[in-house]
Amino acid sequence: MNDIASEERGIQVARKWQNWAHTASATPIDVVAAADPQQIADQVAQAGADGRTIRMIGSGHSFTPTAVANDIMLTPGGLTRVRSIDAEAGRITVDAGIDLTTLCQVLDANGLALTNMGDVRVQTLAGALQTGTHGCGRATGTFADMVVGLELVLGDGLIVTVDANNDPDLFNSARVGLGAFGIVTAITLAVEPRFRLHAHEFPASFEEVSASFDAWTAAHDHVEFYWFPHTGKCLVKHNDRTYDDAQPPGKFANWWEEDFLSNTVFGAMCRFGRAAPGYIPLLNKAAARVLSERDYVNDSWLVFTSPRNVRFKEMEYAIPRSALIPALTRVRKLMDDRNWRISFPVEVRSVPGDTSWLSPATERDTGYLAFHAFDRTDHEWFVAVEEVLREYNGRPHWGKMHTRSRDDLAPAYPKWDDAMRVRDRVDPNRVFANDYTRTVLGD
Repeated sequence: MNDIASEERGIQVARKWQNWAHTASATPIDVVAAADPQQIADQVAQAGADGRTIRMIGSGHSFTPTAVANDIMLTPGGLTRVRSIDAEAGRITVDAGIDLTTLCQVLDANGLALTNMGDVRVQTLAGALQTGTHGCGRATGTFADMVVGLELVLGDGLIVTVDANNDPDLFNSARVGLGAFGIVTAITLAVEPRFRLHAHEFPASFEEVSASFDAWTAAHDHVEFYWFPHTGKCLVKHNDRTYDDAQPPGKFANWWEEDFLSNTVFGAMCRFGRAAPGYIPLLNKAAARVLSERDYVNDSWLVFTSPRNVRFKEMEYAIPRSALIPALTRVRKLMDDRNWRISFPVEVRSVPGDTSWLSPATERDTGYLAFHAFDRTDHEWFVAVEEVLREYNGRPHWGKMHTRSRDDLAPAYPKWDDAMRVRDRVDPNRVFANDYTRTVLGD
């Protein structure tokens, strides 16, 4: 991430902001470092009075321009406190700008853990929440499902606290709210006693995975797999809860798998494939042949997440769980028919439905298909894949690339109209709007 503001004689000087993937950028007029909710409330009230817009950025890990703020940009660096921990009740309240790594370290030190996570831990908690970030799981999957309370600054500068009993409509809208229902300043999460995961990773054929995925997801706490395009090979991951002693991979084994093979070697293969796309199928076959089986036990947050050092672009779609394997099979055939050259594995996960009105997993058990393109390579094929997934009533991940707009998104969400009425109530003047929210939510 670029540093977007510096101090010169007490004046903040804005610089160009860019997201991690270099797919979105902004040159804000003003940059304000968030210090506390009241300061944010004052900034929002003034922005509204002046007819301006204001947005809070996170870590920049969204691939869409959801965080872009070309007028007033708030940075979350001062909004990282742990406000309270109640281990007995299983609750933690933190400032919205805390990053997931720090949050997990705090929880671990207090004998607690998040119930589930995605595979990236450099995000801010609010950024992960607002875009619908999720993991995979039999019982729980999305960050929104773990949230029991939100503190928000509304469009008129009012600071409110909402939960399932206090303004439940705003709570259900703002948990996955794209920053359009208020600036999130604090989040209360339901957490649980610290646990470990027994990780079992193994190679399998596409046919075996297709036939066994339903049985695996019923038998294991967390299941995902990666299919290597142009091959019939997959890497499967089963993670199951345990309180056994940690048996992490050795330092060399971990470096070999997570750093050298998954990042250094994979990055080199992607760069070669970018220069000579015709070799990508051979490179993928070579990568699939070196997949190996491994078992280890480690703290949950260290198993859920992995380093991501190879830069890429991503599209991810949520579809009904029952359609997951049929949709993937169709996409596989499409890739073969179109003779595309795709170096990144396709990531496949599933989660139970949740109750946040704008979550891609709202009100239905959900399967996720994630597609990646290496940095500075063509990703136009995303559009053709998206057309297939739309046939399954697919919903795009709000933080991943897509081409959808309000008119064709609204029918995919049962509570869309209810959420838009809440938006009109809490931000009638669209103080929190940007081009992305205008496109996907409407003016």
